[in-house]
Amino acid sequence: MSGTAPTDRLTPVDEPTGRTVYRDDREGTYHTWCDDTDYEPASTALLTVVSSILEIDPIDLEPLSERVDPDALNALVGHWTESPTTPHGGSISFPFADCDVTVRSDGEIVIDPRRPRLG
Repeated sequence: MSGTAPTDRLTPVDEPTGRTVYRDDREGTYHTWCDDTDYEPASTALLTVVSSILEIDPIDLEPLSERVDPDALNALVGHWTESPTTPHGGSISFPFADCDVTVRSDGEIVIDPRRPRLG
């Protein structure tokens, strides 16, 4: 379930995580893809990228399990990978660590940092 970044709208961000992350400057979102050639659960990729974007240690993030069951997320992404009949366009979205997160059936993980609300 790997994908490639559309180069016309996404710019690679220098990431110390070893995972390529792209920024959509127009939308203010960050994008990465699950890689089906290496075993890394979607939940681990998500934690790594969110902590990098927010520039905080992963241990300081709220528990992912407070927003979504990590095992269920990994199983869903695994199902999408293994099923040739997966409908295109499927996704799951949820708030996590002051971000809106969407995991799409093509393996794309989209992270949208929330803007502070003005008083």
